Amino acid sequence: MASLRTSLLVLFVLQTAAFGQNQAPQAEISNGVLHAALYLPDAHNGFYRGTRFDWSGVIRSLTYNGHDYYGPWFTQTDPTVIDFIFKGPQIVAGPCSAITGPVEEFSRTLGFNAAKPGGTFIKIGVGVLRRPDGKAYTQYRLYPIVNHGKWSVRTKRNSVEFTQVLADPASGYAYRYTKTVRLIPGKPEMTIEHRLENTGRRTIVSSLFDHNFLVLDKQPTGPDFVITLPYTIHPNHVQGAQLANITGHRFTYRRRLHGNQIVAAEFSGFGNTAADYRIRIENRKDGAGMTIAGNRPLSREGLWSIRSVIAVEPFIDISVLPGKTFTWEYHYAYYSLSQAK
Repeated sequence: MASLRTSLLVLFVLQTAAFGQNQAPQAEISNGVLHAALYLPDAHNGFYRGTRFDWSGVIRSLTYNGHDYYGPWFTQTDPTVIDFIFKGPQIVAGPCSAITGPVEEFSRTLGFNAAKPGGTFIKIGVGVLRRPDGKAYTQYRLYPIVNHGKWSVRTKRNSVEFTQVLADPASGYAYRYTKTVRLIPGKPEMTIEHRLENTGRRTIVSSLFDHNFLVLDKQPTGPDFVITLPYTIHPNHVQGAQLANITGHRFTYRRRLHGNQIVAAEFSGFGNTAADYRIRIENRKDGAGMTIAGNRPLSREGLWSIRSVIAVEPFIDISVLPGKTFTWEYHYAYYSLSQAK
């Protein structure tokens, strides 16, 4: 166990070096309006090698009209940190949280509860993982990766297609997962298209959410940001409620976040169609905004924010019978407020 822990820490130190020196494999795409840089999955040199988030479609930067919408929300990484911590002016992220952009997590694992210590389970978009002991699953723990699957990447001028083929005979789960990040020709718009084909003998049931780490021109989280949803927001479990203002369809901040302040909430009020999977975020001072739309109904929605980042988190449910395929898509549009109608 000690040698395993050492190996995991060494792996993360290498990831940290890649973060600091920007040496991880990348691809750049453009449609003449949007320009994006993406990190590529790589078991040895990849920017992200944690076991929480999907390794594909990690966007380092996306620029439009002089604005950059993504980038690191943390300033340092540390293999001993669980999730993240505030350390004076620094924000230190652990190995499973140090990631950027509109990243996704299949938050329900495949086969963890059935696996005995030493057995295997699957985290979609990551690989076959080892359950080291009898402790409950936590997304912030760096699990040993037994099998990364077979990753392939196809890059075109305005798109990157990622495919992972993975099978775990011990658990009976297997799949072919494809994600395509595409910039729409001539428009400040991006789609993220997904296809999950169940090639195993067991039904795949999971929950997926998009973390949407928005770091808009590194603007501080505060009253300049306005978040608008299509439904009347009923907040639940609000952390930092004294810093937030929720009125009707809008979520705003009473003042700028400082230090270790966190504002987070679960939302209810959405319906059972994809019409409520619509998010609008604008920064009035910066003069930039964006919309996010999905083509599947929400199962949950929440928000998490600290001084460096705002993340609106829509969830969908996934269920795929053996031999069947499940698809879903997000549409992002970026704009200047002077262009907004």
